[in-house]
Amino acid sequence: MIDESIWRELETPQPGAGRSVRRLFPESPHDIHLSVTHPGHRRMLLLRADARAADRVRRLLVDLPQASGLSLSLSSISPREFELQVSLTADDLREVFSPLVEDIAEVVRDTDSGETALEAAVRRFLHWQQLMRTVSRDGLGSEGRRGLFGELYFLREYVLPAIPHTAAVSAWTGPEGTAQDFQLTHAGVEIKTTTVKSPSTVRISNERQLDDTGVEALLLAQISVDERRGGSGESLNTMVDSVRSEIDNPLARARLDAQLIRAGYFPNQRDFYDEPRFTLRRADLWKVADGFPRIVESDLAQGVGNCIYDISVSALEQHRVSTAEVAELIRGTDG
Repeated sequence: MIDESIWRELETPQPGAGRSVRRLFPESPHDIHLSVTHPGHRRMLLLRADARAADRVRRLLVDLPQASGLSLSLSSISPREFELQVSLTADDLREVFSPLVEDIAEVVRDTDSGETALEAAVRRFLHWQQLMRTVSRDGLGSEGRRGLFGELYFLREYVLPAIPHTAAVSAWTGPEGTAQDFQLTHAGVEIKTTTVKSPSTVRISNERQLDDTGVEALLLAQISVDERRGGSGESLNTMVDSVRSEIDNPLARARLDAQLIRAGYFPNQRDFYDEPRFTLRRADLWKVADGFPRIVESDLAQGVGNCIYDISVSALEQHRVSTAEVAELIRGTDG
């Protein structure tokens, strides 16, 4: 976990101009470093590769859109060696930069070769650029706030009480774009959050969300909330603070903070999230099993994808599960 203590160590004053570096993932074949320049204290992620890898990635850098507070550049450090630099250029994004570079570094670590490593780094940077463009200067949009509230509600009410906190927070993978919002050892969980008072349908966004291939159990949860400005409900900030206060492990808390940023909840925009307030109306929980109405990837003809469809709630009654059964599925003790 890349935290502020690592950056502070790298920022220790040096006798002259230059930079401090710290290698990440020493076991990796890729040359990945954190770095801080002196005396300017610019924070960077560095990835070195050969000339052939640099040639492959240059096409991705052509007309690269600018990201406020971040920069991506490719520099020659010798005739045969190049360095990709991801740099922080605005101090108000410091808390965002750490999970950003950690995410890019982890993607690079798992690639096979120098060429694919550089390409993976650039593509992941572009992913973060898109996230930061999607999250406007006014923060997450209404759908994003509502969806994040629902996922955190499920984490607090169902996952944290059932398993160790480190495992619980690690299971929340929705901000990483996984097929389901929670990927537990024995189950996957997809969360839907709605403001409809008595929802008659559940909206499924693609054919992978209810695909239980490779999963022992799959749950679908629909969280129905009342949303309004003022009142006695919980704001998104209140929910975040509540979940953080439940977690007793510092590493798990740091992981939660990183996932919140991946979800678009930026610390420098916290003032935007005191409104609206959310009040739970009901939580419907279903187990996806034989006979569950759904579309999965294996059902589709070649060339068909990105299916968005609605499931009638009335067709799911036989698949409904209780809170106790959900806890057993999360723990993997459902027999």
